[in-house]
Amino acid sequence: MDFRDISLEELVGNVKSKKISATEVTQSAIDNIEKLDHEINAFCSTNHEDALAQAESLDARIQNGEDVGKLAGIPIGVKDLEDAKGFITAFGSELHVNDAPAKEDSILVRRMRDEGCIVLGKTNTPEFGHKGKTDNGPFGATKNPWNLEFSPGGSSGGTSAALASGMIPLGTGSDGGGSIRIPAALGGLAGIKTSQGRIPIGGDTPPGSGLLTVKGPMANTTKDNALALDATVGPHPTDIFSLEGENLNWFSQLTGELPKSAIWSPTMGFSTVDKEVMEQCEIAINKLADAGVEIIEKETIWSENPVEAWMVFWASACARRQQHLIGTEDFEKIDPLLRLFIEMGTTMDGASYAISVDSCHKLGFQLQQFFNESPLIITPATCGQAPKLEGDGFVNGEETPSWVDFTMGINMTRNPAGVIPISLLSSGLPASLQIIGGQRKDIDVLKAMYAFERVINFSERAQNHA
Repeated sequence: MDFRDISLEELVGNVKSKKISATEVTQSAIDNIEKLDHEINAFCSTNHEDALAQAESLDARIQNGEDVGKLAGIPIGVKDLEDAKGFITAFGSELHVNDAPAKEDSILVRRMRDEGCIVLGKTNTPEFGHKGKTDNGPFGATKNPWNLEFSPGGSSGGTSAALASGMIPLGTGSDGGGSIRIPAALGGLAGIKTSQGRIPIGGDTPPGSGLLTVKGPMANTTKDNALALDATVGPHPTDIFSLEGENLNWFSQLTGELPKSAIWSPTMGFSTVDKEVMEQCEIAINKLADAGVEIIEKETIWSENPVEAWMVFWASACARRQQHLIGTEDFEKIDPLLRLFIEMGTTMDGASYAISVDSCHKLGFQLQQFFNESPLIITPATCGQAPKLEGDGFVNGEETPSWVDFTMGINMTRNPAGVIPISLLSSGLPASLQIIGGQRKDIDVLKAMYAFERVINFSERAQNHA
């Protein structure tokens, strides 16, 4: 079973109606992993026997007429930065590969399991999710199914690659600076960073990137994401920032109706965008205009790149977690770039952190001035093209870390933002748009993503290209 060819709604319906069993669906996912993952390396650990046992138990409950949840029979991969009961949470790090298996699920994984999901295993991530490509010492590099010479992005690159190759229909991700949106964009997926607090990040371990962190499901399409979100959003008493949100029913609100207007900001005012990426984005924007969306072009959204202020949060979180290892043998086992972030974080003072908090407010205020004119802001999903398995991403042929600069500021302002694929680049990898909504206007973003998908029709054009 190629899970790119069937929606979550149809798959759940088939399981609940006994047209297909959860065991058969799970076995299909296992077969996919055994067939494909030796080349793609999306998973860093699996337990096929336990997954089949979970599926058989669910089938028995269906036979007994029990309510088995909104995601009944859906096999999932769990990003290796969060706990899934029975699996080691290795964080992509040599320091943790021999840890004891998790005794409990994270809140997100528990909610997915309670709604009928089958946990297959853990998906690969860069060490502690510290960069926008997926490789690490213990488990190696994950490859992009669209072109195996390239990375699927990161840090949720293992989940993205497993989805983009059709291995699984659903997985988990997290986003502290673009780590859901970047790999979704490079994988030809619809992906969304919800408003912070929609999916709780509580529990006994503080979130890895502090105030920046968002967790959430990852899937192939907007409707699939909405269905998974309907099953998992809502407050939790251990998340001090969680939002109310039961029974939002986002899935049922996706009608395909286009927004009346949207702001198009090709550079956001601070970035150089790869020429080929920009060409494809402008073609997509023209399609939306031809379909009746009033496109309001604004060159400048933010006059300065927010990455410097974002880095204070990021490096401080890295130092908080591992500065005690500086000068030890264990510190030398950490990825060199992550070591740099840790050392940088030790130089941050309280005033710098407070100034970055101020930047969050200022950036959010500036966004709101544009939302007063239109409910959505569209940008390229990435400034540049994907990195190959070695090196960084590219803007106009030059390697640069700024290839992902459009995502980080939205973690600071806490706005919802999604990505959708629009076309294929000459590399064979997808190009994507980012759609940003107002504070807590997640449904506006999801509605636009779904409507834009229907206008742009990426999947049909990608099939024709193949």
